[in-house]
Amino acid sequence: MRNGATSTIKQVSVVSTGRVSIHPEHVGPTRKPMYWWLFTSRRWTPPLPINVYVIERGDGLVLFDTGQDRASVTDPGYFPGGITGVMYDRLARFDIGPADTLRGRLATIGYDIADVHTAVLSHLHQDHIGGLRELTHAEIVVSGEEWRSFQEPLPELRGLLRSHIDLPGLRWRHVDPGPIDDPRLAPFTTGHDLFGDGDLVLLPTPGHTPGSLSLLVRGAVHPPLLMVGDLTYDARLLQEGLVPGVGERRQLNDTTKAINTLREQNPGLVILPAHDPGAAARLAAVSGGFAGKQEVRSRATG
Repeated sequence: MRNGATSTIKQVSVVSTGRVSIHPEHVGPTRKPMYWWLFTSRRWTPPLPINVYVIERGDGLVLFDTGQDRASVTDPGYFPGGITGVMYDRLARFDIGPADTLRGRLATIGYDIADVHTAVLSHLHQDHIGGLRELTHAEIVVSGEEWRSFQEPLPELRGLLRSHIDLPGLRWRHVDPGPIDDPRLAPFTTGHDLFGDGDLVLLPTPGHTPGSLSLLVRGAVHPPLLMVGDLTYDARLLQEGLVPGVGERRQLNDTTKAINTLREQNPGLVILPAHDPGAAARLAAVSGGFAGKQEVRSRATG
């Protein structure tokens, strides 16, 4: 681990830009084909958080994901029409209040959105890119594989809303993970050190989408934290090797195995999915001055 005197990370927090209900088969595990359960399931989960992870460094804030856009529940034209629109309507039900903007949620824990200098996107689905309109001053990091997938024809059919991603004024940085030489990251052999100091490392975790990324956060006085986007919706299911019902199943299985091997390499590794109701409590329980209680901020002492 890095020496505490040189660690760049002061605090990690989580906010939620509203809540979402999805089908239980979405969470998984399920043997049903996706389009079968998507159009036939009548059950919905209890509301789940739409988490944005906030990492405070000495030079400002880094976000992992940017949440859901309030306009998705107020603008009738936000989603595509036709059969594609029916698919989106069947996929999720959102509860996004007037205060549930990225700017507003950051303010509740004492931050100004102007202090965000980098936002890493786990992938480009709607509930992870909702704050982009508020981040024209920041650098937006996404995997090169995810961006290439976005450029293929008919992205809306794959859950990628071009009109809400390809926005004027955004500064994109496309990252292709390269070789890494760190035995603590085994079995991962590729990744990307975000700032070259070892504190924030991007790992390729395909399955939910081809270019999905996870973010490993390492400091001196806390266990490592792994933010995994939608690789799982429940850290307990991931630990049991069970995968969700959305994504490429073989990739999901392979990536889940890799994460569980990484867990063995790093005792105490804290898994933080985007929609796991228990993620905020797990972050709050981490010792060493890291603030994790959802939308309640306390300064780190180290």
